[in-house]
Amino acid sequence: MLNSLRLMALAVLLGVGLGTVVVAQTVPTTPGPAFGAGRTPPSLEPGQGVLYLSATLGNNPRPIVSGLKWRVYQERAEADGSHALVAESTEPAPILPVPDGAYVVHVGYGLASAMKRVSVNGRPVSERLPITAGALSVTSVLGDTKLPPSRVQISVYVPDRDGQEARLIVPSAKPGDVMRLPEGNYRIVSTFLEKESAGSTAAPGAQENATNSVVNAEIRVQSGRITEATLRHRAAVMTIKLVNNPGGEALANTSFSVLTPGGDVIRELIGAFPSLVLAEGEYVVIARRDGKTFQTTFTVQSTLDRDVEVIAK
Repeated sequence: MLNSLRLMALAVLLGVGLGTVVVAQTVPTTPGPAFGAGRTPPSLEPGQGVLYLSATLGNNPRPIVSGLKWRVYQERAEADGSHALVAESTEPAPILPVPDGAYVVHVGYGLASAMKRVSVNGRPVSERLPITAGALSVTSVLGDTKLPPSRVQISVYVPDRDGQEARLIVPSAKPGDVMRLPEGNYRIVSTFLEKESAGSTAAPGAQENATNSVVNAEIRVQSGRITEATLRHRAAVMTIKLVNNPGGEALANTSFSVLTPGGDVIRELIGAFPSLVLAEGEYVVIARRDGKTFQTTFTVQSTLDRDVEVIAK
């Protein structure tokens, strides 16, 4: 019980811790070498032992062969409450000589991790740590077409618990990225981005080139498996123009405000015919030129790019 409490305290000190199709499949893995096989133990000095370390995904007997970060800390805390770092490695199965004593071994695998107390006393110690982790990969589409990674921002949150606000753990991933995560429930958010933000201003608090086409889903990541999620956006590109007559030439030196029917500002734009991505729905556009104001309403249908004309009358 005391050792468990010590490990929990050390973990705190180290800081570890809608139109959607979700498909889970087994993570491809390659069997690693036998534990310590073919490797010559290091020469040890008196009062030294050696740690043979490896990690697995849950109860899978095959060792993880990449993406690991190992750290070995003194179990005993320093006067300031910290724990001295004794050794570290990024090898999948490191062999680490250490002085005799009590240690805490920590292994990180993306955002997942595992810890274990070990005791070294002048002889080899073999430890294989199971990590309860899986992986997540997200694809974002518009209609039936995959959106390019440059046009999408993926965020991952740990859902609310006991009324607390969801915690952002992956702020800006791209479609196709493989994110290693502890087993559990997550909320994934896909934000469709503009090609550029020159000449326009996003709504207050929003990323400069973020559109209002935001799709989210609740998913579960299982240990030893990869979860592939497809998030479907419903949006289109609208080109806004101020014209004297329907089908007429766009008037230069015009500023536009695009709003929801309730009056919330989506984006401010300047130019003769600026374009923006909008989620499917109804909108109001206000055009200002030479001290005069004009407006119209319009509807966005998914994948139907078109011009929106505001008549200067």
